Amino acid sequence: MTVTALDPKTALIVIDLQKGLVSLPAIHPIEGVVMHVSTMAAAFREQGLPVVLVNVAGAPAVRTEQPRRNHVLPEGWADLIPELNRQTQDHVVTKYTPGAFTKTDLEAHLQALGVTQIVMTGIATSNGVEVTARQAYELGFNITFAIDAMTDVDAAAHSYSVTRVFPKIGETGKTGEILALLNRGA
Repeated sequence: MTVTALDPKTALIVIDLQKGLVSLPAIHPIEGVVMHVSTMAAAFREQGLPVVLVNVAGAPAVRTEQPRRNHVLPEGWADLIPELNRQTQDHVVTKYTPGAFTKTDLEAHLQALGVTQIVMTGIATSNGVEVTARQAYELGFNITFAIDAMTDVDAAAHSYSVTRVFPKIGETGKTGEILALLNRGA
């Protein structure tokens, strides 16, 4: 763990904690992930820092080697889970690709608020979280990964993201470490 600092304008980004995805089998108990994310969201709100809640409501219609189901999502599948305690000041981004910056207003929203750093949480570590983080890195944001506030359905993919990818594009830490830095900056 190497999380060292949080910029004065840091935003929390929560990826795909929605009803359809939290019901899938994950390598870490989803209840623990949700608890860590909810705790951080409350702390960010208390500090007056932005919270961005992202959900996915589809996928691009492109060819892939692994077959994808092109079907209508069940009712409520993309609904954010109630444990996130969505507040009126939270910014909600609905995406149709793995990355939350593609064809959304996320970059413009963060820039308008003067955000220079993001804390990444959510599911799936190796897909939505990693793709969004790579985009943020390319856009020049400092990134901190709350590794106990994310999970995946694939243990090897999760491990690769956390140990190989994330240290190259940001800093990693646990919820307690991030909250300590957040409270220190208050």
